[in-house]
Amino acid sequence: MSNFLSGPVVVAAQSLNVTSVDQLHKLGEVIFANDGRAYRYCEVGGTDLIAGNLQQSQAQDTDTQDLTAVAAAVDDLAIVSTTTVTVTANEYAEGFALISVTPGVGRQYKIKGHIAYTAAAPTFNLDNDSIRVALTTISRFDALANPYKGVIVAPTSRTGPPVGVAVSPLDDADFGWLQVLGVTTVVADGALVIGEPVIRSDGVAGAVEPTTTTFTVQGFVGYAQTGVATTEYGAVNLKLL
Repeated sequence: MSNFLSGPVVVAAQSLNVTSVDQLHKLGEVIFANDGRAYRYCEVGGTDLIAGNLQQSQAQDTDTQDLTAVAAAVDDLAIVSTTTVTVTANEYAEGFALISVTPGVGRQYKIKGHIAYTAAAPTFNLDNDSIRVALTTISRFDALANPYKGVIVAPTSRTGPPVGVAVSPLDDADFGWLQVLGVTTVVADGALVIGEPVIRSDGVAGAVEPTTTTFTVQGFVGYAQTGVATTEYGAVNLKLL
């Protein structure tokens, strides 16, 4: 039986403005301030994060998509593939196995961990989340990293969806909080108009820009809480929860 369901964090083990080499919360855990703001716990990947910059999830790895399953019975606690992959140990821990081709299509399972594989067939151990529909060799699945693992400054060319704004500097490979809801400070690429939607910038990494015809391409971030001049940091009401 699954036991990983819970409510929002009540007491934070790590303060909002602290970077930590130790993981003190589950990735993606959410905490609310009493003024409407909310934050999610993340692991930094790539480079240090800068306060006031928009962040995205790590770039997708297409090599771990459409994996061929090994037959698995109901209540099994692992998903195994015959497709060879190269992954580091626990690269997909706290991530997901998503069944994309029946039998079992539409089901999702939380990954607990796995060893490293180099051009080898992987086994993904599940996190108290046993197989609910038996899999066969016809089944296919995607291994998806947790969206809050290895987050990076949102590049101008999309390689993942936006996941939040850094509220303080976070060191590479450390753990900390990203703001995902409520008023925050973000750098603007182009003048923001109060009350209008803003999207991730396709011209300045880590910035947001006014809504244009690329709205559905770049990705919605929130609404301008005030007018903000281009290249300046200003108030945006985030809607990334």
